[in-house]
Amino acid sequence: MKTMLILGLSCTGLIFNSVAQPGTSLVLNSMAQNSIINEASKLEEKGQFKAAAQVLSGAIESKKYSGAELKKLEFDLDRLDRIKKDYPYTQDGLFSDLQGAVKDLTEYEYEKWVKGGWFDSRDIDGTTYFVESSVSNLFFRHPELDNRRTNPKDQARINLRFLENCESIRNAAREAKTPYVLPKTFHVKMKVAAKADAAPAGEIIRAWVPIPRNYPFEKDFKLISSSLPPKNIDDENSPIRSVYFEKAAEKGKPTQFNIDYQFTAYGVWFDLKPDAIKPYDASNAEFKQFTSEAPHVVFTPEIKALSAKIVGNETNPMLKAKKIYDYLSDTLHYSYAREYSTLRNISDYCRSNGYGDCGQQALLFITLCRYNGVPARWQTGWNMFPGDVTNHDWSEIYLAPYGWVPVDQYMGNYAMTYATSVSKEKREELRDFYFGGLTQYRMVANSDHSQELRPAKKTMRSDDVDFQRGELEYGDKNLYFGKFSYKFTYDEIPTPQLKLP
Repeated sequence: MKTMLILGLSCTGLIFNSVAQPGTSLVLNSMAQNSIINEASKLEEKGQFKAAAQVLSGAIESKKYSGAELKKLEFDLDRLDRIKKDYPYTQDGLFSDLQGAVKDLTEYEYEKWVKGGWFDSRDIDGTTYFVESSVSNLFFRHPELDNRRTNPKDQARINLRFLENCESIRNAAREAKTPYVLPKTFHVKMKVAAKADAAPAGEIIRAWVPIPRNYPFEKDFKLISSSLPPKNIDDENSPIRSVYFEKAAEKGKPTQFNIDYQFTAYGVWFDLKPDAIKPYDASNAEFKQFTSEAPHVVFTPEIKALSAKIVGNETNPMLKAKKIYDYLSDTLHYSYAREYSTLRNISDYCRSNGYGDCGQQALLFITLCRYNGVPARWQTGWNMFPGDVTNHDWSEIYLAPYGWVPVDQYMGNYAMTYATSVSKEKREELRDFYFGGLTQYRMVANSDHSQELRPAKKTMRSDDVDFQRGELEYGDKNLYFGKFSYKFTYDEIPTPQLKLP
């Protein structure tokens, strides 16, 4: 019997009738689900958020979907709220905050900036809203306005510390003839807490807190203490490593998930030589994985065109990657990001806008490398550089015979665009260090993006790409950012010189 599928659109979603052979319902549901999501996406792009929510809600309430299909519909419905949270500013509200940040700002000048597209904005149900990071991003995208900051940032001192740290690692690696040098041991405290009444009293809150994984340059993790006994500590080679807890919520009290640990990290610097590069084993499953497309790593026509512009006829894998790195370092601007879970294709978002945060820049670099046959993967956790502690993303590429080497695209971009207190020669020196080099001041929890936590989370992720701030849930509800807090602090432990790995 042939399958007959009649599709019709209504204000609440898709209506379909079918006469089908047994076993085809999953296929039909998947087709209908994709059509619903496409319809909702088109409405969202037009700024019709309420209508998009109605389409998704209607499909969910129809009870036609279960399992992964239902979760996808529920996530897309939640995504609409996440986007709205990322765009809290009205035009008047943003102007008010900008007046406190930019000297002598006039309404005429502000309106010109708005019309010129200087700020990320979204039309949401008839009103234009601006992204939460608009004030900071103005200065990142338009550094010519630095002299009008009401509270200028003095980056000169930290730029010198960056250079001194890079130089010491590079010199030590050359002398020791190993890429892993100058180890430092850190004592870290990470506090993650569900806010009071984020979950009803008595509900079990499940929490995943990131910890260091094992690398040639990161080892000797030791959990010293925790606020309650862990239910699971992930394998040291997990691509997304965490400590897992469960705790019942108490009325009127935050639910704490605190850990206290130490680990040792080495400075990294590979003395890369183009003439030494050899072919890698293309049949190796790991290299196939990391030269393939993946979520947010898509070989679009635009990516292919950009690759042709940057790489040209170059055939050496190292020089291909270095051309990509240098080009992005010179042409991108940094910007604080929307939540990653709200973006359909992060690398293309960065490419099309010409700006992005550290993770967005890393994913664009990874995508271009993979398209050019250079194995590339995500590497993320926390940057602990004194005076610059924050969660951070970068990448690794595989270059035979060296192995996996770090590449921090953001630091290349920072060096060339924002480290203006030092000479061009020194900026290039800083840029070049981070193509194959890494400071000791990193805690790495992830070796790939869009990975699954263990034990598996029952609900949707707050960040389904990265894992640095923690993930919490109870029952069938995710606790999104804003429902919990997190804090990462550390002390450096003076230690005698350790043996090199």
